[in-house]
Amino acid sequence: MDLNLKNKTVVITGGSVGIGNAIAHGFAKEGANIIICARDKERMNSAAKELEKLHKVKVTAITADLSKADDIDNMLRQIQNSFDGVDILINNAGMGSEETIMEAKDEKWDYYWNLHVMAAVRLSRGIIPLMIKQGGGAILNTASICAKQPLYYEPIYNTTKAALVMFSKCLANEVIPFNIRVNTVNPGLVLTPDWKKTATILGEKEGITADQYLDRIAVDNTPIKRFASPEEIANLYLFLCSDKASYCVGSTYYIDGGWLKVID
Repeated sequence: MDLNLKNKTVVITGGSVGIGNAIAHGFAKEGANIIICARDKERMNSAAKELEKLHKVKVTAITADLSKADDIDNMLRQIQNSFDGVDILINNAGMGSEETIMEAKDEKWDYYWNLHVMAAVRLSRGIIPLMIKQGGGAILNTASICAKQPLYYEPIYNTTKAALVMFSKCLANEVIPFNIRVNTVNPGLVLTPDWKKTATILGEKEGITADQYLDRIAVDNTPIKRFASPEEIANLYLFLCSDKASYCVGSTYYIDGGWLKVID
């Protein structure tokens, strides 16, 4: 199926690792030009070189900590100065948390609010004019199944991802008159470095290995009884940002191996 993504300009946050990196490879394989950002400059530059080498597309790498408004402003200036338009924005940067509500300090709440919600607000606000300029575009926000079905050990993550889903819905209604489609993806269990880190921390508390913890999580929670690969998740992103999904507006799509326990 031709998704008509060749020569599109795609901005992907958190594009150096995990789901974001798989999304970048998916779009690059389709012939799109890629702008990725990440905090770790060395890892990001390595990811950019690999994308260019494998797919022969133009890749721009921007170092940014998206929990910081100044870094986002700098990123937007670089994009606005270098590109006449942007076709697709993937607000994907984020990570899990581990705390209790009673013990978590305000600073931790502020950090995750800025990373998961305000980064999407600020980047959308800055890039939408570039989409309007060329007649439209698509924005896809990575939330989580935890926005609907929370995990007990990360209330901040659950709360901020739920807020991101609502932001997406509100933004979708605001910008569809400009032919900009906004949707959300709620992944379930995806085998990313962040999950491995979480499994190491929580498994250690129980006296088991990270792999044992991950296997138990998959078997206990998903009918499919395994984690998804980042590439499986990326396939949905490509479709939702393509012309083939032209009637998909303001919706939230679960890709969770059957983990969600309610009808939605």
